Amino acid sequence: MKKNTMTKTIRITFVLMALLATMLSGCGREKEPAAVTAPPAPVATPEPVSTADPAEMLEGEAVVIPEAAEPAWHDGDRFEDVIVIEGMEETVRYEYVRNDALGFAMSYDYESLTRRSEPGRERFISVWDNADSPENYLEVTASTRDAETAAAAIAAELSQEYDIIQESRVLDRVGTCLHIDASEAKGGGGTPDRMQGVYVIPAPDGCRIATMHYGFEAAEGFGRRFRYMLNTFSVIDRAGDAVFADEQALAAVRNYCFAVNPDLKDIVKAEDYPAYWELASSDAQQIVVLFRSYTGAQVRYYVDRQTGETYVTEFVPGITDEEQRTDETFNVRNYL
Repeated sequence: MKKNTMTKTIRITFVLMALLATMLSGCGREKEPAAVTAPPAPVATPEPVSTADPAEMLEGEAVVIPEAAEPAWHDGDRFEDVIVIEGMEETVRYEYVRNDALGFAMSYDYESLTRRSEPGRERFISVWDNADSPENYLEVTASTRDAETAAAAIAAELSQEYDIIQESRVLDRVGTCLHIDASEAKGGGGTPDRMQGVYVIPAPDGCRIATMHYGFEAAEGFGRRFRYMLNTFSVIDRAGDAVFADEQALAAVRNYCFAVNPDLKDIVKAEDYPAYWELASSDAQQIVVLFRSYTGAQVRYYVDRQTGETYVTEFVPGITDEEQRTDETFNVRNYL
């Protein structure tokens, strides 16, 4: 009995020793490598998209736009975006515009507006307007004057018909610029039929001027649509001086005459004496604008189409034999 018990004990001991040896041997053995799963490709974190209403973003401090933010687009490229007009979201189809002569790039709503490029200006006109005499349009021009000087001249001109408000505003891609609001008739006369909002945007070579024109009923629609467009506006280097169009020279000369003689506008409106401006001649180098004064004098303004430099002659029938050049000179750029 004791012998059997001892034998059983020895067997158990051997079994335990064998198991222990096996376990120790297993601990020292190198494991098979686990299958390697490649890490997922890094997911780019999307840039935060602002859902703020651009009309509310216009006021504030200047924003610094990094160079990389300028899209690598070309004139005529198209894309879609969503804007809010009168509280309703609207999908807008934009076309990218780059005008090297005027030194700006911008996107416009090509389904609601027609692009019209002319020497010295770019206009975006409502498709429902007569393009030759539009009411709702955005016009962009360039000036060699600094923004403050240009804004002062524009404010002086608009003040003849409007009670204006001047302030600084911020556009997404250019930062702080000067804004002139002309939406109140002069002398508290209420809301006029036609309103304007002018953005004077600083540039290294002067400034860019974007003028919103819209009627009273379209102020919310087109006014807001234009502001969305201007939030895509950016200044680029000009490829050279833009030439002046005939109608630009005509308008600038008229503005100049009103500026030097503040009473002239009332005289013209009264129609007691004949007074008018007309295009006398035009070629590739020069534009001649004739002003038939209420005094009977014929004043001609010779405008250099490239530079805008202007000199003046005067002829008074029955008094002078021919045109006589005066000492008067100016640049029509200052009166666009």
